[in-house]
Amino acid sequence: MPCCEEARAALAGLRGLHAPPDPELVRPEILVAVAIGLALAGLAAWLLPRWRARPIRRAALAELAAARALPPDERRVALARLSLRLARSLGVEGPAGLDAALRTDFFGHGPGRALTENLYAPGPAPDLAGAEAGLARLLARLRA
Repeated sequence: MPCCEEARAALAGLRGLHAPPDPELVRPEILVAVAIGLALAGLAAWLLPRWRARPIRRAALAELAAARALPPDERRVALARLSLRLARSLGVEGPAGLDAALRTDFFGHGPGRALTENLYAPGPAPDLAGAEAGLARLLARLRA
């Protein structure tokens, strides 16, 4: 039968069942993709705190500049509010927390005491030049 012989010839040309080739354990293109992903994640983790710190510092410096134009009594209150807002932004409690976080004694024993003690006491306003300069220095070193 001619049709059977054609079918046998067609079947003879087919391959038998076989297992797929062994996959390589380490494929270079996958390793490169994993390395690039890890590098990008590390870069994002390194840059994220720096991106967050800049708006806080910029806003605080702008508020400090705006406070310099105020009369002395209002300037003292504005600087005290700035220090409290800065403490809240950094996640610490008050000026004492800022001293601990920034590793300084500006508010405890330095010129920043004028912003924390007897804030609304009557009498002449203390000299705020040292407090302003100290706040400007603290803001300049602010990284977190």
